[in-house]
Amino acid sequence: MATTSRPARSAPSGRVPAGRGTRPGARPGPDRRAPQRPVRGGWRRPVLLEEAGEFVRSRLRLLDSPLATHHVLLATTALLVVIGLVMVLSSSSVESLRESGSLYAVFVRQALFAVFGAIVLAVCMRVPARGWARLALPLLLASTLLQLLVFVPGIGYEVGGNRNWINLGGLRAQPSEAAKVALVLAVALALTRRRERLHEPKQLLGALLVPVSVTIGLVLLGRDLGTAMVMMAIVAGMLFVAGVPMRFFAVAGGAGLALAAALVVSSPNRMSRVHDWLFGTATTAHEIRDVAWQSVQGQYALASGGWWGLGLGASREKWQWLPEAHNDFIFAIIGEELGLPGTLVILLLFGVLALTTLRLVRRSEDFFTKIAVAGIGTWILGQACLNIGVVLGLLPVIGVPLPFISAGGSALVLTMMAMGILLSFARAEPGAAEALRAKESVVQRSLAVLPHRSRRGRRG
Repeated sequence: MATTSRPARSAPSGRVPAGRGTRPGARPGPDRRAPQRPVRGGWRRPVLLEEAGEFVRSRLRLLDSPLATHHVLLATTALLVVIGLVMVLSSSSVESLRESGSLYAVFVRQALFAVFGAIVLAVCMRVPARGWARLALPLLLASTLLQLLVFVPGIGYEVGGNRNWINLGGLRAQPSEAAKVALVLAVALALTRRRERLHEPKQLLGALLVPVSVTIGLVLLGRDLGTAMVMMAIVAGMLFVAGVPMRFFAVAGGAGLALAAALVVSSPNRMSRVHDWLFGTATTAHEIRDVAWQSVQGQYALASGGWWGLGLGASREKWQWLPEAHNDFIFAIIGEELGLPGTLVILLLFGVLALTTLRLVRRSEDFFTKIAVAGIGTWILGQACLNIGVVLGLLPVIGVPLPFISAGGSALVLTMMAMGILLSFARAEPGAAEALRAKESVVQRSLAVLPHRSRRGRRG
């Protein structure tokens, strides 16, 4: 019986042989029985990296916009104020309940000041940039009169050994906060008028004599060393940006250190704080309660928070252990409740504020604007560094609040006023005015179209 031999089956070669379902002459494609699968770490990862890089590049291109400074300043301010309100509510609840029977007494008062501060900010950012130069001297006169009220019996009173508060019709305020705004604008105006002769000691002294002696002098008369140090830092930052020769800083720095040392030695309370900070001699319970109680409890709060914190509202130190938990030492409560991530967020926001202020200084074309921006930036960032340094134990207890975060109506309103001034300067950057007009015209056209659309909808 005859048999026919079959050809041997060839090994797969990657091509699909023509057969049923394949048109003659058609180009064979890949084998559908073995679909290609993405390999982990293969082609997908470069695509993700490329998409992420494009996303970052697109966001960085937004910084080229003339309104970038304006938007970043506004967003950073809003975030800091909101975080401050949340932490004031958490840190003040126990004291509010003890004093007024309500958990929300301090928070409601702070929220009202935040709303008022937002209105002040909105008004100030609409003031033309050059208008602040014309308002410098009137604001200096008004702040001087307010500071003099501190020494009027029945109106001014002491808090923590410093006579720096006034009470007018039940409204308590700290005039030195308004003096900071007046100091920035007045010094900026004086330096602008003598900008060509700032290298001469007599001209520099003449420019600084009136605004510095009036504002810082009255604060020192009220024994508020912490606020005076912030004001000195403001003047130093403005002089640096103005291009004053560095040899003047050595002389002024030596004089400032001598004055600070004299004020510390003349006050037993300040002397004990500095002595404990330098040598840490408070070891017994009585010494800790008398001298270092606040500093020690602040560090306890940070230590008990650990890496991730105890949780929002779960602070132990706010239960009558840490004095001024919702004010000067609110950063310790942030560390206790929110841990390291919470404190890093605060530092990051102040870092963004510093970079944005530096950008505004570099992009501003007007000399007065440059100096005023430098003064406000030094004020807010310098005060934040002092407050955080005190809480961390890097500095002796000075008594300055954390901007935007600590409870305090006058401090919050005046700080938001300063941010409104910065926003006013940001709106005067090259190209910013044209961009704002274009954006406003788009909004107006959109609003104008809405009534026509609504009428058409009703007719239909």
